[in-house]
Amino acid sequence: MYAVRVTYRVEFVMDKLAIFVDVQNVFYTVKDSFGCHFNYTEFWDEVTEGREVVHAFAYAIDRQDPKQVGFQQILRNIGFEVKLKPFIQRRDGSAKGDWDVGITLDMIEVAPNIDVAVLVSGDGDFDLVVNRLRDSYSADVEVYGARKLTAASLIQAATRFIPIEGRLLLSR
Repeated sequence: MYAVRVTYRVEFVMDKLAIFVDVQNVFYTVKDSFGCHFNYTEFWDEVTEGREVVHAFAYAIDRQDPKQVGFQQILRNIGFEVKLKPFIQRRDGSAKGDWDVGITLDMIEVAPNIDVAVLVSGDGDFDLVVNRLRDSYSADVEVYGARKLTAASLIQAATRFIPIEGRLLLSR
């Protein structure tokens, strides 16, 4: 009689993840909703657990303010690639400085290489790109946003909506 030894190898395949944070949007929506700031460290720990981070972008406006430069370094230390766009003050007093097109282009560019996209924004303009990632690339899209300031169309487009609350908030 021969003894047969059978071994099984179980491989754990992690989802490939891309993170897109609309820094200005999350700053103002969390501040307006809760009077405090978003906890990027807790967010990172929560969203990356058991996943392979392929890309992690934080989109911010460059005002050359020392406090903001320090904050941007904190984001880099956490693991984000910080993308900056200059702040533009118009003659009429209005300002321009959003990243909607840049975020959208980056989401489409990385879509073929990911399983999950995480968008931190409440901006309803992103509902089209969220639908595109889900429908054309079969990517799950998780949206983190302040519930009362996140567009209903964005919540509906997402595979999963996660309200920013609890440990995702920095205490005052």
